[in-house]
Amino acid sequence: MIDIFDNKILCRKCNKKMEKTKVIKDGFIFRAMICPKCNEKVLHPLDIQEYKKFKNLKNKEFKVKMRIVGNSYAVSIPKKIVSFMNEQKKTMNEMVRLCLEEMGKLSLDFRREDE
Repeated sequence: MIDIFDNKILCRKCNKKMEKTKVIKDGFIFRAMICPKCNEKVLHPLDIQEYKKFKNLKNKEFKVKMRIVGNSYAVSIPKKIVSFMNEQKKTMNEMVRLCLEEMGKLSLDFRREDE
């Protein structure tokens, strides 16, 4: 299947050929086209769809149990979150970074160190 961004796209304002770029919003990477003359941007339609899924998941609150496993505590990650991350073709490491951000708040980072 051919990607829409593999075609020549002209800016609707100034009729110049647009160039490929990436736009980051809320940590989400969009494929985009930008006009070198007027800076008009066009986001990839599939990325817009995926961003809506991301925002929906981001705004949800999941209640999970904390369990004791040996000398540590374990928390399960909801399947919806892991499935979404896998759909994005983001390879998840077996190891994740855990950080105490502030009192009462932990964060997990699934990104690879080379990202």
